[in-house]
Amino acid sequence: MASRYEHLRTLEPSSAVAVPSSPYRPGLARALGQSAPVAAPLKPKAAAEETASAEAQPGEILVVDDDDAMQRAVRAILQRQGHRVKVVGTAEDALLVLSEAQFDLVMLDIQMPGMSGLDLLAILVKQRPDLKVVMMTAFGTVQMAVRAVKQGATDFLTKPFESIDHVGNVVRKALELKRLEDRMRELERSLDRRDRYEDMVGGSEKMRDVFELVESVSYSSSSVLIQGESGTGKELVARAIHFRSPRKDKPFVVINCSALTETLLESELFGHMKGAFTGATANKRGLFEAAHTGTIFLDEIGDMPPATQVKLLRTLQQGEVKRVGSNDVTRVDVRTLAATNVNLAQAMKDGRFREDLFYRLNVISVSLPPLRERAEDIPLLAFHMLKRHSDKVGKTVKAFDPEVLDVMQRYRWPGNVRELENVVERAVVLARGDIVEVRHLPPHLQDDRFKKNGDQLDLSHLPFSAAKDLAVQAFEKRYLTQLMARTSGNISAASREAGLDRSNFRRVLKKHDFDVDSFAE
Repeated sequence: MASRYEHLRTLEPSSAVAVPSSPYRPGLARALGQSAPVAAPLKPKAAAEETASAEAQPGEILVVDDDDAMQRAVRAILQRQGHRVKVVGTAEDALLVLSEAQFDLVMLDIQMPGMSGLDLLAILVKQRPDLKVVMMTAFGTVQMAVRAVKQGATDFLTKPFESIDHVGNVVRKALELKRLEDRMRELERSLDRRDRYEDMVGGSEKMRDVFELVESVSYSSSSVLIQGESGTGKELVARAIHFRSPRKDKPFVVINCSALTETLLESELFGHMKGAFTGATANKRGLFEAAHTGTIFLDEIGDMPPATQVKLLRTLQQGEVKRVGSNDVTRVDVRTLAATNVNLAQAMKDGRFREDLFYRLNVISVSLPPLRERAEDIPLLAFHMLKRHSDKVGKTVKAFDPEVLDVMQRYRWPGNVRELENVVERAVVLARGDIVEVRHLPPHLQDDRFKKNGDQLDLSHLPFSAAKDLAVQAFEKRYLTQLMARTSGNISAASREAGLDRSNFRRVLKKHDFDVDSFAE
């Protein structure tokens, strides 16, 4: 008796085969009520090979099917697409092979003698969750396919196949999902293993230098000045230093020096007496007293008013505070950590920051690199944030589409880690499935995709004038980014190199909304 798959032996382009409609294609409604199969020709070998070469990356695939003709057919299709294929005839043989070799994907027949494909699927889902499984069945019904997918299959194919291209697409998508999940698992292992330091995340050399310095200075009582652009995580460094120090069980007090007026800032830091100023209705203890035996973190110290700087210097030198409106002094034992994104060297030259206070604060200096200088940390950071925000909103967003990570690593991140966190939080809120896609990113990041490897955006579908305008804008933005980076944001130097006067050069920068300060050294 001839095999029910005998017609697949030659895989000729002209062969027409019966194809039940798949529940994953638009024919679902028709499939639920159809009684007759739909005819579809197998596509030519050349077309299949062209699609495979353009889209598929080779994978290690195990085919499990008891029919010899189907084994040969599937092997031929997959090998034409560049995959490495192993074929077995029973579920029992598949378990033996899987125990001895690594595979990315299993193509699994549902109906087989002995252990069925669904039984093997249940074992693989439990024991090998890293494997992707595509079910194959000649008795394919919507109910059987749904059961297999609910049990853990990635996708399914009905036999005879719709076309060689359809098989290739199903396999390609399964392999892409496998590689994406492997990448996410590696990031998770990195977070758990060594690339997270307190709440700071990073595996780059620059961040490892920061971690090492934090480890070295934590056990002293010396003042530390933490410098870096806005959003780089200066407070996280301060917390890491405190909670790794002998003072970790004592108070950790934080104040933003730029958020208060001069009078209120003095009152917050040093306290005040009743009646010292309008609104002072009772005696108040200051933050230095509250931080006694612990640590105080003075954020944005570069914005502290000059008069307050004088009083702070006395507190740091003498270890004592005087409340506003009082002549009495109180002794305090406080370790001082300070942070700023202001260029304090320039601020001292301009007379906006006291030199003696700078040297009192800058006993030990920690410089945080901007995110654009440690792009290799972005996937790790993004995955860490993805987990946190997914848990926060009660969603199961598990991974990023590879193109999303590519876009993220090419973007300059003027807002640094804080901006990245906002982008990830937004993506989690907008995502409707398990994966963050490019369409979930803010528009300005989506527009950045054309920069990949210096390639130009494909504009051939647009009218010539519109395509020209977009190409010119892309060129200007790329040129300005490179020029400003090379000149460290010096507009005079950049305008001279560009051959433009300063006013015209500034107009071009304004046209593209450039943040000049983000390029400064």
